[in-house]
Amino acid sequence: MIQLPVTVSDWKPAPFDMKGETVFAIGDVHGCAAELSVLLKSIAALAGDATGRRRLIYLGDLINRGPDSVGVLELWAQDEEAHGVDHVDRLMGNHEIMMMLTVIGGPHAHKAETMWMSRRMGGHVLLDEMAKRAGHPAAHVDQTLLKEALSEAVVHRLHGMRSHVRLGNTVFVHGGLDPHADEDEFLARPWTIFTEARWAWINHGFLDWKQGFGGTLVVHGHTPPDKHKAISGAEDPHLFEGDRLGLDGGSARTGIVTGAEIQDGRYRILNAGSPFDNPVSSDAE
Repeated sequence: MIQLPVTVSDWKPAPFDMKGETVFAIGDVHGCAAELSVLLKSIAALAGDATGRRRLIYLGDLINRGPDSVGVLELWAQDEEAHGVDHVDRLMGNHEIMMMLTVIGGPHAHKAETMWMSRRMGGHVLLDEMAKRAGHPAAHVDQTLLKEALSEAVVHRLHGMRSHVRLGNTVFVHGGLDPHADEDEFLARPWTIFTEARWAWINHGFLDWKQGFGGTLVVHGHTPPDKHKAISGAEDPHLFEGDRLGLDGGSARTGIVTGAEIQDGRYRILNAGSPFDNPVSSDAE
């Protein structure tokens, strides 16, 4: 088996205040289990050299599109000891919102399932995986299929996802912030209100905002490199700019899962995988 590469950038200065912690943040994975696996091994090695408390934050969108979302979820559900860190935070992305609304039912379930199962979003790939794991055909995902196809640890973690993590002067969130909304109210919106939980969906109005976020720095995923560049105008979507650090590497479309190691006053980018020769352009997040 070919060992996928992981590249680690030089340290870059940025005004992060992590309260002395070393934070490893991982952007969108979208079913790329092999890339996530090698990234986590690199993180464990880097964590061994880190001082202070070590934290791992998943920024959401672990599932759909790629070849092994179930494998990704099994890695994602592992505890701190497996990755050499002291704490793990698991944030919710818009793809997890679509799946969980489908699972729990309610007023948004049909619209969420229709969106999730579309070719654009790629939920049908995970449905096929789960049906295969369960050993029978499945027309849609519900609580029963979840328990048949996934480990108890994964199901437990799926129900415990958070909207964001605030550490020092920085918010970690899947999509981003709306500079025109009250930050606390914006981040407190429950995922059960679907697309109105805009912290998981926003890109326009966030990436093209040039005036900061009231002293808050934002580490996020959600918007892959080509779309990020089109909205923000940034040549490098993984460069701290405009009080934002984007960590969506494009994963299933580009072959790259992106993360970062963040400490007080500095960060460096971690890229896992081999770039595709012909990456697929992004028409959705």
